[in-house]
Amino acid sequence: MARRLPFIDAAKGIACLVIVVHHLAVYGPMSEVIGAVYSQLIDAIVVYGRLAVQLFFVVAGYFVASQFAPKGCTTPINPGPLVWKRYKRLITPFLFAVTLAALITALVRPWFQHASLSAAPTIGQLLAHLFLLYDLIGLEALSAGVWYVAVDFQLFALTMVLIALIHMMPARWHSLLPVVVTALTAWSLWHLSLHSQYEIAAPYFFGYYGLGMLSYWAARTPAKGWFLILIALLGLVALGIEFRKSVATATVSALILSIASARGWLEQWPRSARLHWLGERSYSIFLIHYGLIIGINALWSVWFPSGILINLLGIAVAVAVSIAGGAVLYRFVESRPGVLGLNLTTALLVTGILVTLALESYNR
Repeated sequence: MARRLPFIDAAKGIACLVIVVHHLAVYGPMSEVIGAVYSQLIDAIVVYGRLAVQLFFVVAGYFVASQFAPKGCTTPINPGPLVWKRYKRLITPFLFAVTLAALITALVRPWFQHASLSAAPTIGQLLAHLFLLYDLIGLEALSAGVWYVAVDFQLFALTMVLIALIHMMPARWHSLLPVVVTALTAWSLWHLSLHSQYEIAAPYFFGYYGLGMLSYWAARTPAKGWFLILIALLGLVALGIEFRKSVATATVSALILSIASARGWLEQWPRSARLHWLGERSYSIFLIHYGLIIGINALWSVWFPSGILINLLGIAVAVAVSIAGGAVLYRFVESRPGVLGLNLTTALLVTGILVTLALESYNR
């Protein structure tokens, strides 16, 4: 089992909670009740809360560099099995979370009419989620934030192929990996990320991922100082072309991560069992929270359609339920390799899909 890093666990755990609160601000009547009085607060959460996703991209790039190119040059890898392993790791809890979101949506749809509800799923839409193709083929996602899972998988696959291709070249070219990563990062930050039509695929986000890879080399290779300057230059030039909060967040995150890594903070601080626990389950919480907050919003809209304090309490309840749901998903799905075999857990997943389709058919 990979060694946990308290600093990164804490960052991921906090970022995960920020995303949950962000989606509570975006989706559902509770935030509308609060926003009627505290509109600036809700607007700030909507605008700035989404920036936490950039941290996940930077951290993912950092770990990829640490595992497959720790010295700043390519290593011999077989991308096929690695990509398949990554797919299985991502897709297993993903399918459970998407199914739960679709099921809860089907259950509340008859009595909770709100724009936050996704449309009734089709078989084609479910298959697109199975293969992480929904955004690429223009289908609506069944859960908020799941676009990240597809992009993360694309970025990993792209990086594995890139490392393998460079390693097939003569040995003297193997150390060119950081040059290629830098070029792709610059292309993404300076051009692609300026055009929203590219937002459906990995190259648009490679700038953040690439900054994460560079942050590892800035802490762990002899040329660490140059890499640190390179991260800052890539970010500053991108911000000079057009200021974007996402680029600023990713650049600062990469710089902090590289400095923390070089100084040994990743392994030593903070010593908090709660943050460690939260960070370890952050992916499951991130996946499952949408369906749960839709359910809480639906109940609150009936029980407590007005009142600032009671809807603030509803927000807190939704966050707590999301954490608890993520803990269950982590315990029974994410932490169990091979869970999608022929077993009771898989039977539960299939049953959830069938019940969802039956309910949506009845709702029509």
